Amino acid sequence: MPRNEYQSQLADLRADVVDMSETVAERLEMGLEALETGDEAVAEAVIEGDAEINQMYLDLEKQCTDLIALQQPVAGDLRFIAASFKIITDLERIADLATNLGEYAKAGETSLFPEVDLQELGDVTLEMLAESMAAYADEDREQCYAVDERDDDLDYLCEVASDTVVRELIEHDQLDGDEEIEAYMEDVSRFLLTIRDIERIGDHSVNIAARALYMIENNDELIY
Repeated sequence: MPRNEYQSQLADLRADVVDMSETVAERLEMGLEALETGDEAVAEAVIEGDAEINQMYLDLEKQCTDLIALQQPVAGDLRFIAASFKIITDLERIADLATNLGEYAKAGETSLFPEVDLQELGDVTLEMLAESMAAYADEDREQCYAVDERDDDLDYLCEVASDTVVRELIEHDQLDGDEEIEAYMEDVSRFLLTIRDIERIGDHSVNIAARALYMIENNDELIY
C-alpha cells in the first residue's frame, strides 16, 4: 500500500474516534437531561441509541485490527492504533453508563435530594470527556495531566453527594408502612448508583487521557 494511503487511513481512524466521542458526549448530555427533567422520551432515546454506539465500536475495532494486521505498524504508529483501540473501549463504556442514567430516569424519582446537583456533577464529566478527547486529537500532553488532576475534584464532589444522601436517609422519619419504605429505599439506591456511575464516567475520561499520553510520548505514568 502506498505510504500516503496508509497515512490517510491513520488520519481517518483519528477522525472516526473523535466522531464517536462526540456521539457519546451527546448521549451523555441526553442522559443527564433525562435525570434533570424526568423526560421519559429523552431517556428512551438514550437507551435505544446504545445499539448505534456499539456498532461504531465494532467498526472502529475492525479499523484498528486491520491496520495492525495488514500494515504491521511500529513505534509511534503502533502506539497510536493501540491507544485508539483502548479509547474506543472507554467511550463504549461511557455510553453504557449514559444508558444507565436514562434507565434510572425512567425507573423512578430523580429529584429526591435537591441538595445534590446531579447536573453539576454531569457537567464536570462532560468537560473531562471533551478535554481528554482534545488531548488525543491534538496530541496535547498538558491536557492529559489536567484531566487526571480534575478527576480528584470530581471524586470529592461525588463523595460529598453520597454523604448528603446517607445523611438525609438517616434523618428521614416521615415514612409509613413497608411499601412506602421499600419504594423510598429503591429511589435512594438508584440515586446512589447514579452518583457512582457519574464518577465512573470521569474515571473513563482519565483512562482516555492516560492512553493519549502514552500515544504522544510513550509515557505510561497515568495508566497505573
